[in-house]
Amino acid sequence: MNIMISIGLLSDTHGLIHERLFSFFEKVDEIWHAGDIGGIEVADKLAGFKPLKAVYGNIDGQDVRAVYPQHQRFMCEGVDVWMTHIGGYPGRYERYVKPEVFTNPPKLFISGHSHILKVIYDKKLDLLHINPGAAGINGFHKVCTAIRFDINKESIENLSIWEIPKVKKNF
Repeated sequence: MNIMISIGLLSDTHGLIHERLFSFFEKVDEIWHAGDIGGIEVADKLAGFKPLKAVYGNIDGQDVRAVYPQHQRFMCEGVDVWMTHIGGYPGRYERYVKPEVFTNPPKLFISGHSHILKVIYDKKLDLLHINPGAAGINGFHKVCTAIRFDINKESIENLSIWEIPKVKKNF
C-alpha cells in the first residue's frame, strides 16, 4: 500500500490570505505555515479549512505565540521535518539553529522570513531546504508565493509553486 500525504506550505501572510490560495490547497491533506501569520484569525481560517501545523514569526503577537511554537520538529511519513520562521538556508543558517542543524540535521528544513521563495538541496547535510516566500502583501516582494508538495514514505515529490502578482485589490 502506497501512503502519500500532500502538504500546502506558506509563510509571511502578515494577516491576509488570498482567496485563490484555498483552491491551490484544495487537495492537500495538511497546511504548514512557517511564521509571520499576522493574527490568530488567519491561523483559525486555515485550520478550519485543513489541519494546520504552524510556527510563530517575529511579527506575530501573543495571540499566535500562545498557540503555535517557535520551532516544530516532527515526523511526516518517513521524513524528519523542522519548521521555524527565521532559520536561514544552506550556507547561511541562523546562529541559533546551527548547532542542531549540524549535529542532528532534519531531512526537510523549512523557514520563512526572507519573503524569497527558495528550494535548495544542502549536499553537505543531506537535507532539503524550502522557504515558500511570502503569501501576503506586506513586504518588499513583487509576487505572492506558496508551495504544494507530496511526501511519499521518505521522498519529497511533486513540488508545485503558486505565484500571483502582489496587488492589494486581489485580496
